[in-house]
Amino acid sequence: MSLIIRIDVDRPYGRQSLCRQILSRISSNYYFPKIQTLGYLADLKIILETLNKNNAKSYIFFRRCSLPSPSIMKLIDRGQHKIGLHLENSRTYKTFNNELKYVEDFLNRKVNTFSKHGSGKYKYGFHHYPYYEPQKYIEWGKKAGMEIFFGNDEDPTLPDYIDNGLHIFPSAFWLEPFWRNIEKFNIDWLIKEAYKRNIVMLFHPDNINTNPNLSKELSYIINKIPTKILN
Repeated sequence: MSLIIRIDVDRPYGRQSLCRQILSRISSNYYFPKIQTLGYLADLKIILETLNKNNAKSYIFFRRCSLPSPSIMKLIDRGQHKIGLHLENSRTYKTFNNELKYVEDFLNRKVNTFSKHGSGKYKYGFHHYPYYEPQKYIEWGKKAGMEIFFGNDEDPTLPDYIDNGLHIFPSAFWLEPFWRNIEKFNIDWLIKEAYKRNIVMLFHPDNINTNPNLSKELSYIINKIPTKILN
């Protein structure tokens, strides 16, 4: 059994400075060019270089505003990572399908894995539909012929299951402590679980890179546990 790494790329310019926070917000709500010298996907680049160095594979979920640049695509392909849709406008099946097709057209490749941006508490941008309704996404995923859905539940003990061909991971071990009971579900617990079953570990690149302790934990984990791509 193995660790399944899920990376949600929420902020295209990260949050390491006020300028980059503003650019992330503008990119999310309106439009701003993908300028690497201003920090576009700089946090993801650091994460991918770390994963590739350790031969650790991951699923990387992009919003429409955070789609990979050519240099990021090279790192993704070099490490044999998998790209997924980080669904933002989840109002209807039509808006879901529109986002999926947009990402596929941008990448010029099929996308068969998806997750949801946000867990129902806050609205992150003009185009974001905040409500978290996983059963709807499961039905949409099956209808669209998707293969895997990664859910946002914060109880990492929930088992994965398959529903008419769609592999569903309802929950994850959130590496960032804001969404995890760190006393009950610590790093040692994750390592033990990953040797017994497939378990998802979720994080956001900018949160890891701005926290030295989380960076150390990530490095420690990927050196201890084998990682897996399911398809």
